[in-house]
Amino acid sequence: MADSSPINIRYRRPHLPTPSPNIPSKPWPVIPSYLPWTLNPNVALNSCEAYFGNGFTKIADILPAKLALRTGSSWFRCHYSQTLRTSICEGGKIMMDPTKIEMSRGGEKIEDVLGRREEDELPRFKDGAFLVEGNGGSRLKRKLVREKLLDKLIPAPVKPNSRHLIRESVSSIVVGGANDFDCQEWVEGPALLVTRVEYANLFHTVTDWYSAYVSSRVTGLPNRPHLVFVDGHCETQLDETWNALFSSLRYAKSFTGPVCFNHVIFSPLGYETPLFRGLGEEINCHGVSAHDLKQSSDIHKTARLYEFGEMIRAAFGLPVNRHHVGKEASGHNVLFIRREDYFAHPRHEGAVEQRLSNEKEVFNSLSSWASNHPKCKVNLVNGLFAHMAMKEQVRTIQDAWVIIGAHGAGLTHLVSATPNTVLLEIFSPKFKRPHFQLIAQWKGLEAHGIFLHRIHAEPQIIINRLNRIMSSLGC
Repeated sequence: MADSSPINIRYRRPHLPTPSPNIPSKPWPVIPSYLPWTLNPNVALNSCEAYFGNGFTKIADILPAKLALRTGSSWFRCHYSQTLRTSICEGGKIMMDPTKIEMSRGGEKIEDVLGRREEDELPRFKDGAFLVEGNGGSRLKRKLVREKLLDKLIPAPVKPNSRHLIRESVSSIVVGGANDFDCQEWVEGPALLVTRVEYANLFHTVTDWYSAYVSSRVTGLPNRPHLVFVDGHCETQLDETWNALFSSLRYAKSFTGPVCFNHVIFSPLGYETPLFRGLGEEINCHGVSAHDLKQSSDIHKTARLYEFGEMIRAAFGLPVNRHHVGKEASGHNVLFIRREDYFAHPRHEGAVEQRLSNEKEVFNSLSSWASNHPKCKVNLVNGLFAHMAMKEQVRTIQDAWVIIGAHGAGLTHLVSATPNTVLLEIFSPKFKRPHFQLIAQWKGLEAHGIFLHRIHAEPQIIINRLNRIMSSLGC
């Protein structure tokens, strides 16, 4: 097996008139649930660690790093996961030419780009969008990764006419000579390249966050990487968390010309994370604490989602060792996540699909129930997330004892919940999907569901269920 240790090579900077601003990298926070991401070649196929952790056990050295150390040329390799059937690819001395990536600029205010087509925001890569220097300074440009190898490392989508944007970006890499490196900027890195598809939906964005986090850990980065969005999507509320998680954020089209990277990582699509794959595949995993996993390893248990949730909280400067124990004096927070109308992306009309027709009536009934609870102090929290800063959303999740809401993307915040948090999800007839029950399972959280025959709920049924949950919490 090829060496998979982190690589730190310093390159000469060819034709570099303007160096990139030196933005310091953020250190990794200390989080209680962290477990080492060292590569274990014996990780069992379809085990929880293979899904949620470092199951990228097959290393394809396409441009060997040892040769790059001697010659000063580029290096490139891919870490392949048989379980997720995708790769994390990384390399050094790589040039990106934004003029060979067709897409909108990205990062605009949403009101400035209303009506813009989705196909204008998704990138199309021309050959040479990325360039590496081959050994010996070859003058004849060729593809770095041939189609046959690409099929093994990043398989094409099964659905006809479907696109795989990361596969396309890796396919566009060509091998050139030293004279082909004509960079206007040099990013010392490491830099993480992320291409988003459904960038305005919290569930899909969390899958991208997780993919980016895993990519950073698998490649052994000593600090949090800088982030480059290789897409043309507009600014969204969710960018706040991207900025908190990583060292800096830029859009590929914000570079005025070719840019060189000292170390760059191509992060897999969020569709290839266990959070998405688990919706259609039976992932037999249950969440436990990192301490329990250290005491007794089990291929069907994982602490990785706890680790990830703590990473999000720590990135916002929120306490990661806070649990519910000792908080009874301030009351038991019951968080009701609401669905509001808002503009999510340029093609969105601002109205969310109704899942609970009498949401206001349910909220008012719960408010009365909380105010008159006979045994303990209950605080009903109005979760109007669409108009809250992301840090406040995460803080609200962290402080909740019970999270209740109709099936919707806001429940994805469960990844940041503390141990012993309970989920009560309301399912309408058209939305009986397993997303959040599974996230609760993978975190080891207690989860309940109320299934409606129509989109109208009887408040007393919800209150009766909440009473039983609160009794189990000692209230």
